[in-house]
Amino acid sequence: MIEKVNSRKSILLVDDDPSATQMLTMLLETRGYEVRIARSGKEAFDKITDTTDLILLDLILPDKGGFEVCRRLKDDQITKQIPIIILSAKLLSGDIVEALYLGADDYLTKPFEYEELVARMEAVMRRGPILRNGRLFVNGEKAVICEIRRIIDEGLIDPFFQPIFLLKPFKLFGFEALGRPKTNTMLSSPDLLFKAAIHYGFYHDLEMLSWKKAVECASSFLKEEKLFLNCSPYLVEGPQFSAIKTLFEKSSFNVGNVILEITERSAISDFKVFYEYLRCFREHGFKFAVDDVGGGYASLESIVEIKPEVVKIDRHIVNELNKDPFKRSIIKFIVAFCQENNILSIAEGIENKEDLKIVMGLGVDAGQGYYLCRPSAKIDVKEMNNRVLTFL
Repeated sequence: MIEKVNSRKSILLVDDDPSATQMLTMLLETRGYEVRIARSGKEAFDKITDTTDLILLDLILPDKGGFEVCRRLKDDQITKQIPIIILSAKLLSGDIVEALYLGADDYLTKPFEYEELVARMEAVMRRGPILRNGRLFVNGEKAVICEIRRIIDEGLIDPFFQPIFLLKPFKLFGFEALGRPKTNTMLSSPDLLFKAAIHYGFYHDLEMLSWKKAVECASSFLKEEKLFLNCSPYLVEGPQFSAIKTLFEKSSFNVGNVILEITERSAISDFKVFYEYLRCFREHGFKFAVDDVGGGYASLESIVEIKPEVVKIDRHIVNELNKDPFKRSIIKFIVAFCQENNILSIAEGIENKEDLKIVMGLGVDAGQGYYLCRPSAKIDVKEMNNRVLTFL
C-alpha cells in the first residue's frame, strides 16, 4: 500500500462529475492531501493559487475543453510551473500526443487504479523542478522526438519483472518483462513512451531495446520458467524477424520458453497477413498470448485468428469480482473456451485475497497482480517459490 504523504500538498481537481470528484477527494484526503474542486475551466483559473502543488484535469468540462485549459495554464507565466496530470476516458494516441505538445506532465486513462494515480502524482511532484526547468517540451514535437532518440541511443530502459503463478497447484510459472524508461520527463510513463514511439516511427527500435535488456537480465535467473514479452502487431509485421532471431541466438535463451504478448497498443489491420507472420515466429519456437482479453483490441476475433497458447484476462474484469456477477460470468465463459481449446488462462490485476479465491474457484489456470507480487528489477526465483507458501 502507498503510505500517506508527510506534508499536506494542495491538489486542484478539475472535473464536472460529482460522483467521481467525491470518490477521488475522499481517497486523496485519506492520503493526507488537501483537495479543492473546480467544476469548469473558469472555476479552475479562479481557484488556482501560488500554493497549488498539482492539477488533476479532466478533458470533458462544461465550458472549455481540458486541452484548452491545459494550454492556457502552460502559457501563463504564473501557472506554467504547476504540474498537470490529465485524466481521460480516451485512449487515443492523438490525444496523448496533443497532451505532450501542450506540456502536460502525465496522462492517465479511465478507469484507473487509485494506487497508480497516487504513485504518479508523487512521481510528477518529485521530478517537477527538473521537468519544468528542462527543455523537453519547450520546442514541442521536435523535443519529444529527440528525447525518444536519446532513450534508444543511450539504452535508457530498465527491465522489471512481475511473476505469474499457476493456481492449481500453486507454483511459479513465469515472469512478464516490463520496460521502465530512465528519464525525468513525461516519457517516464511506459504507456506514453511507447505510444509516442509508435506515433513517430520509433517503435521497432524501442521494443527491440526493451527485449534485449529483458533477455540479458532474465538469462541470469530463469531456468524452466516462461518469459512473457510485450509485443505490438507492429513488431510482428515489421522487418525485424532476423534481428529477433539473432537476439535470442546470441543470448542462448530457450525460445521455447518465450511467450509474446500481443498487446492493445495498436489494432491488427489485416488478420490474414498478420497470421502469416505469426506462423514464421511459431516455426522458430515462439508462443503467443493475447493480452487484455475483454478490453481494447483484444477481442474474440483476435483469439480466433491468432489461436494463442495463452489468454490473459483484462484486469478490469478481474477487479472486485465479488461485487459483479456479470464479470464472473465473463470469466466463466473465457475459462470454458480456453479449457476446450487447450489454452492457458491467466487473470491479470489480482489485487486482494478475495479476488484470488474467486478466480481460483472459477477455474482460471494462473494469475498475476500486486497481491501476489509487484514488479521488481531484482529477482530471486528461490524467494518467489517460497512466496507461494504464503498463499496456500
